[in-house]
Amino acid sequence: MEYEAVLDFAYDDSDSAALIEGSVAQEIAEIEGDRTRARLDRDGDTLSITIAAADPVALRAGMTTWTTLVEVAERAGGV
Repeated sequence: MEYEAVLDFAYDDSDSAALIEGSVAQEIAEIEGDRTRARLDRDGDTLSITIAAADPVALRAGMTTWTTLVEVAERAGGV
């Protein structure tokens, strides 16, 4: 994959970050395709999503998808 972006989401505490991580982690295998891949990492209260893509259009789509998934998880979890 030629293009990459890292989305960092900082929370008030590690429990909140872990809740969001658990909520979106199940989507990794479901969303991965031929043009994009994603990886989740958490360091304390920060959740990072690394998106790798074959082209800029796929990268933008991946960023939009993962940002939306995190926003939904935050609303659902009250974070």
